[in-house]
Amino acid sequence: MLPAVFQNSHQIHDYLTQGLIEFGGTFEFKGPWFCDMDMLVTSDPANIHHVLIKNFSNYPKGPEFQKIFEILGDGIVNTDHELWEFHRRTTLSFLSHVKFHKLLETSVWRKVEKGLFPVLDYFSEHGIDFDLQDIFQRFAFDNICNLVLDYDPSSLCNDLPCIPSQKALDDAMEALFHRHVLPESIWKLQKWLGIGKEKKLIQAWKAFDEFIYPRIPIEEEERKDDDFNLLKTFRKAYEEKINGFLSTNSRDFLRDTSLTLMLAGRDTTSTCLTWLFWLIATNPVAEFKIREEIETKLKLKENKKWRFFNVKESQKLVYLHGALCESLRLYPPLAVERKSPIRSDILPSGHYVHENTKVMFSFYSVGRMETVWGKDCLEFKPERWISERGGIKHEPSYKFPAFNAGPRTCLGKETSFIQMKMIAASIIYHYHIQLVEGHLVLPRDSVIVQAKYGLRVKLSRRNV
Repeated sequence: MLPAVFQNSHQIHDYLTQGLIEFGGTFEFKGPWFCDMDMLVTSDPANIHHVLIKNFSNYPKGPEFQKIFEILGDGIVNTDHELWEFHRRTTLSFLSHVKFHKLLETSVWRKVEKGLFPVLDYFSEHGIDFDLQDIFQRFAFDNICNLVLDYDPSSLCNDLPCIPSQKALDDAMEALFHRHVLPESIWKLQKWLGIGKEKKLIQAWKAFDEFIYPRIPIEEEERKDDDFNLLKTFRKAYEEKINGFLSTNSRDFLRDTSLTLMLAGRDTTSTCLTWLFWLIATNPVAEFKIREEIETKLKLKENKKWRFFNVKESQKLVYLHGALCESLRLYPPLAVERKSPIRSDILPSGHYVHENTKVMFSFYSVGRMETVWGKDCLEFKPERWISERGGIKHEPSYKFPAFNAGPRTCLGKETSFIQMKMIAASIIYHYHIQLVEGHLVLPRDSVIVQAKYGLRVKLSRRNV
């Protein structure tokens, strides 16, 4: 099957989806015998539930996954057992702290006021078309750096400066996706020779280290600072719980933690917002309904002032929430997930998996399966997320795995929704967005489902 993969590498997610549809949601991929590429590919919610929830303990990340994502070191994405539980507890304690929502709201508001709106106004006033995906990535990058490192790189400004570590995130994700689909011997050879995607990954690794390490404060500096801070929370927990348990020191551990959170924080929000605005630009009725909801539920019809939407207001926007869920259903930021059992197992689909068999989940394909979402699965319908009583309709994570499923469900799920609703509401209320005619919008062949060529748009300011 390898030649067909190479032939369709430019549209790999849609190629996998078509294969999964033809084989009823699960198929066995066969590669050359000497490449160790055989794997089971599935988008069956029953299989997802079995592996990620019901039989979770039998499917750890394992050494194969850790080899692929070695750049993340001892971050939460790469760890199992005690260290993973430590990461989860520490992150939850920070996100559930009474000060966190205020910190988040202040950070987002400052970036909207000082970065997002000045840039959008500049493009609008000059009638210049631009890449909206790049704007969202810069916004999310600045915001997550501020939350994690207490540092604003200010990549979102009128001259759109090149920040090496910001660009390195895209290069790293593309290289890591190729590690998923290429034989290990090939990508290891590329790494040794310093060529291809592996060369970009080496350069990205260097850019991350040069960006993060100088911004990890030394312990003496932290003791003088009583502010609510993520790195301070993790360093304290590290010293109390796992100092001596790991071979890495506290600075290396904080580097791994910071990079993992930066990847998750930037790509989830920016990718979802990019596809949301493409979807509503191609579905103007949905744009009208979102704007109508903002004006009626927040009583803004008589309000002529430029304004920002806070956490409390964003929670009232049910239709907008549904639109974001549709964006995540059709274009989940994390396209694929990979697992291997430590003991042989039988999946609900009837497929037998041997010990250490590679099982790949295509989250991208789940949202495109008629057997899961019905005959209208390819349609953008925010209404499918609204209950009969007008509230938000929730779907099980194994059917809607945009934030993964089971114990490894993304801890920042609610934080992501809050940010995205505040940002989307602010833009939709103040601007009308028009796609640049002829611009091609396709999913990128990467672990993260970004728009391959960006999202080029023109803006016009609304009279509000």
